[in-house]
Amino acid sequence: MPLTVEQILEEAGHRPPARVAELVETLTLKLHHGIPSGVETAWKQEARCRLAEIESGASQPVDGEDVSARV
Repeated sequence: MPLTVEQILEEAGHRPPARVAELVETLTLKLHHGIPSGVETAWKQEARCRLAEIESGASQPVDGEDVSARV
């Protein structure tokens, strides 16, 4: 018998956050039939640019807890 959404959520609650995030990513990609190559390429370039800004000192990272507190 297939699992219900509630059962899946209950089970996910007992898993490490990284594994749940992996599940969410996998389900999202399946739902949307993957990421278009142009989008993936653009995000990789953006990530490289942001990393270069941080490494050069042009930009300062913000701690995730600080961001959450401000939200």
